[in-house]
Amino acid sequence: MNVIDSIAAHAPTMAALRRDIHAHPELCFEEVRTADLVVKKLADWGIPVHRGLGTTGVVGIVHGRDGGACGRGIGLRADMDALPMQEFNTFAHASQHAGKMHACGHDGHTAMLLAAAHHLADHRDFGGSVYLIWQPGEEGGGGACEMIQDGLFVLFPMEAVFGMHNWPGMPAGTFAVSPGPVMGSSNEFKITIRGKGGHAALPHTGIDPVPVACQMVQAFQTIISRNKKPVEAGVVSVTMIHAGEATNVVPDSCELQGTVRTFSVEVLDLIERRMRQIAEHTCAAHEATCEFEFVRNYPPTINAPAEAAFARQVMASIAGEANVLAQEPTMGAEDFAYMLLAKPGAYCFIANGEGDHRAMGHGGGPCTLHNPSYDFNDALIPLGATYWVRLAEAWLGQPQAGA
Repeated sequence: MNVIDSIAAHAPTMAALRRDIHAHPELCFEEVRTADLVVKKLADWGIPVHRGLGTTGVVGIVHGRDGGACGRGIGLRADMDALPMQEFNTFAHASQHAGKMHACGHDGHTAMLLAAAHHLADHRDFGGSVYLIWQPGEEGGGGACEMIQDGLFVLFPMEAVFGMHNWPGMPAGTFAVSPGPVMGSSNEFKITIRGKGGHAALPHTGIDPVPVACQMVQAFQTIISRNKKPVEAGVVSVTMIHAGEATNVVPDSCELQGTVRTFSVEVLDLIERRMRQIAEHTCAAHEATCEFEFVRNYPPTINAPAEAAFARQVMASIAGEANVLAQEPTMGAEDFAYMLLAKPGAYCFIANGEGDHRAMGHGGGPCTLHNPSYDFNDALIPLGATYWVRLAEAWLGQPQAGA
C-alpha cells in the first residue's frame, strides 16, 4: 500500500479523534459538536472555513501553490451524522448518548477527510482549490440537497465532486468503484383502502378492504415481473399492512405501506404510475375507494463514467490494480446522489473488513452497516486519506477539459 508517510504518522491521532466523534453521535442537522471539532482542526491547520450550508455543514477551502488563481477546483465530501439507534458495544468509545449511534461509519468518513485536509494544508502540491465538504443530514435528511440549495456549488465552483463510504464485508485494503448506477433510489408509499365495515357474519352487507389489499399486494409484483424490462432493476416491498381491531368485525379501512427502489428515474416513473393504476382500479372493482400517496426521497446514485475511471486509476496507484474491485450496485440509498445530479463525479466504497478489527467489548453481532454492534475500522483512515489527497492532486494536475 502506497500510503502517504505523513498521513500514516498522524494515524493514531486521527483514530483517537474518530473515536471521540463515535462517542458523541449527533443526529441529522444536529451535528454542532462534530462541526465545531472539524472547524477547530481546520483552523489549527490554517484552512479557512465556511459554515452554515445545510444548517450545520462545513466547507474547508485549501488553495494550492497558486493560491487558487487558476480557478480550478475539486470537491471531496464526507457525511457527519449518526443514526437514531441504541449501540450494543460497551468498549471505551461507545456512544455516550442513549438512542444515538455512529452505526454507518460517518465518524470514520469525517476523520478520513480531516486527515487528508491536514496533509493538503501542509503540502499544497497542486494548482487550484480543494473544497472539503463535511455534510450533515445524510441519514434521511437530504443534507446534500440542503447544501446545494444553500449555494454549495455557486460559492465553491468545482469541476467535479467525489464521495466515499466504508463497506463492511469487502477485504480490508481494497476499494470498489464502477461507472453507472451504484446505489438505488429511495421512495415510500402509503395506500389507504376505504371500504364499509360490518359484522363478520354478514360480509355481504359491507365492503371488506382486506381481500382488496391482498389482491393489490399480489398485483404490485406483476409490475416487476411483467411491466418492467427484465434487464432493469426494481423492488416493490409492502412492509406494513394494518387493518381491524376485533375478530368479528369487518374493518372500514386497510392501510398498506412500503418502499420502492430503482436504479433509474424511468423505472421509478413506471412503477409509481402502475401502482397508482392498480390501486385505484382494484378498489373500483370491489366498490371500494383508495387514497394513494407516493413520496420520492433520494434519487439513484449514478457515477459518471469518466470520473469513475479516473478514481479507479488513483486507487490502483495506491492499492494496486488487483485491490480495486468492481462496485456491485446496492439498492441502499445515498443522498450524495443529489451532488452527482449537479456535478460530474463518483461515489466509491472503501473496504471495512469483516469486523475482526473491533475492540474488546463490541456487541457480538455482525459488523455491518446500521447494526448496533458495528464499528468503523481505524486502519482505513490513512488509506482513505491518501486516496483523497492523491485524487485531488491528480485531478488538479491534469489538463483542464476544453483548455
